[in-house]
Amino acid sequence: MDYLARDSALRGDPAGLLEGAHTVVAVALSYRHSDGPDVPADQLLGGPRGRIARYARGTDYHMVLKTKLGRLASEVSAALGRPILARACVDTAPVLEREAALASGLGFIAKNTMLIAPGLGSYVVLGELLTDVECAPDAPLAPRCGQCHACLDACPTGAFIDAYTLDARRCISYLTIELTGPIPRELRPLVGDRVFGCDICQEVCPFNAATGEPGAPELAPRPGVSRPSLRRLMGLGAAQFRKWQHQTAMRRVHRAQLLRNVAVALGNVGDADDLPTLVKALTEPQPLVREHVIWALGAISRRHPHTRSAIDAILSAHDDPDHAVRAELLLASRL
Repeated sequence: MDYLARDSALRGDPAGLLEGAHTVVAVALSYRHSDGPDVPADQLLGGPRGRIARYARGTDYHMVLKTKLGRLASEVSAALGRPILARACVDTAPVLEREAALASGLGFIAKNTMLIAPGLGSYVVLGELLTDVECAPDAPLAPRCGQCHACLDACPTGAFIDAYTLDARRCISYLTIELTGPIPRELRPLVGDRVFGCDICQEVCPFNAATGEPGAPELAPRPGVSRPSLRRLMGLGAAQFRKWQHQTAMRRVHRAQLLRNVAVALGNVGDADDLPTLVKALTEPQPLVREHVIWALGAISRRHPHTRSAIDAILSAHDDPDHAVRAELLLASRL
């Protein structure tokens, strides 16, 4: 993620983002919700389902948090009886959000490198309000993970080098969101049915096990988003895709990335009934999609040997102009 190297001076000193700023107010907003309702289109299509990370199932948290931070600034200004300087930052500004949250006493850093807010767990999104208002700092919290290493053991791709150390290049969230090119072949079977992000290291965390108050209503899952039909996602045209990701955090990926992820998921959990969907996807204009569709066909033929002859016929009939796709086709044909 080369963009993290940009604006490194600002990341080290948030005062550069707002002249006259004295304080960083860190906030956390819970997105703990159960899966949302299904939609008729998904019910009719049937077949395997994908998984969307919890934080991306509702309205885009950037929009929600910025609105709330703006309201906070207005209320502080009213309480002080004077205008204040303030800038709301949510994820996109060069602010070390996790470190700000740690320094503010919002929570402690877990072994999976995520912030755990006592009483809320790690299902929280973070934001900051830079302001010229002088505030006394809070004390940071000490780690509370103890001897637990459930998150480190649960990661299917082995992304954790050690406690508190993550190799992002192996993280499913990185692979399905940040990575714009091909997913490494050796990691594709480990992605499972996840098409946007991953919650595995959070799902096994004891701090997330206790039932508590539901998260912010604005971040509640939209219908059909939590466990969408993979066949439906693979069939989304450009306009349908824009509508599907409208005002959600899934705006982070472009259509070819999503279809790449869906193809990998179908390769991992699909069967013979999903072959027509994949064959149609071989006509997609983006080579990135076709490459992963061919991998998916090979993966299904390995898991379901009775499909091998049909898939061999599909692969032998496909002629592709792209070098990477042809290379994947050759590999799949040798299985």
